[in-house]
Amino acid sequence: MHAWLCENPTGVDALTWKELPTPVPKAGEVLLEIKAASLNFPDLLIVQNKYQMKPDLPFVPGSEYAGVVQAVGDGVKHLRVGQHVACLSGTGGFGTHTLAPAALCLPLPDAFGFVDAAAFIMIYATSYHALVDRGQLKAGETVLVLGAAGGVGTSAIQIAKACGAKVIAAASTDEKCALCKSIGADATINYSKENLRDAIKLLTDGKGPDVIYDPVGGDLAEPALRSIAWRGRYLVIGFASGNIPALPLNLPLLKGASVVGVFWGSFAKHEPQASAAMMQTLAQWYGQGKIKPVIDRSMPMAELKAAFAHMGSRGVMGKLVLVN
Repeated sequence: MHAWLCENPTGVDALTWKELPTPVPKAGEVLLEIKAASLNFPDLLIVQNKYQMKPDLPFVPGSEYAGVVQAVGDGVKHLRVGQHVACLSGTGGFGTHTLAPAALCLPLPDAFGFVDAAAFIMIYATSYHALVDRGQLKAGETVLVLGAAGGVGTSAIQIAKACGAKVIAAASTDEKCALCKSIGADATINYSKENLRDAIKLLTDGKGPDVIYDPVGGDLAEPALRSIAWRGRYLVIGFASGNIPALPLNLPLLKGASVVGVFWGSFAKHEPQASAAMMQTLAQWYGQGKIKPVIDRSMPMAELKAAFAHMGSRGVMGKLVLVN
């Protein structure tokens, strides 16, 4: 097998493509032949030693991937050789093969392609947990999605529409705004050209959004929170801008609003049954055509460094996927 190995977590440039012995699965593990793996923001942080999870060195990055079961370890009953699965294990995905915890593997229906499957779990689980579980989104409410053309942003648009909400998608270019409209957003805001607060006020008749979905942080956070509706819910997803904002706590006080943290990984760990039920719902929605990952482009696995550079350019719309 070959894989991108991180021996020194100083950044993408330190990764090397190496030939490694193909491992044998232990109890509770499966050996997967990787067909596709997606890039996620944590994949960049983990090779920079900036992520909350710090794996032992050396390790193969790549948190999310899909492939074919090649061998199963002792005690694995629900998976078989030849089965197609998707997995989000945190590491291991940027290679030709990997050992994956069987409990984390999602069996795929025949119609679920590997590229879509590799780009599915993290973004849709995050957005469903955020909007439905933490945000308690109701039909008829208005959702503002920041960073709406990215992976989690596009998934949030689709899930909010599936819940019967009105969606305002905020993004940084006209091209990104057009993408958001094409996947269901009711209105868009180009915040590189428009004043965010003025645009929100206009689009909500002064009421403000009931739910704000924020994977960006940075300078957008405070004006968005200032615009929130009475009893609104501000969902803290992440900080793709690189800056963690310090929000004045008088703002949620004045609006009777809630600032709600969203961390699907911890939810899955603390409430595994609820997380598994959520994944079944999402798989059904995919089969029904309610949700489908937006794929910016697919690139060969050997071009991982170029894929990271493209992700860093902020030009990505949807997800980047590497294929073998």
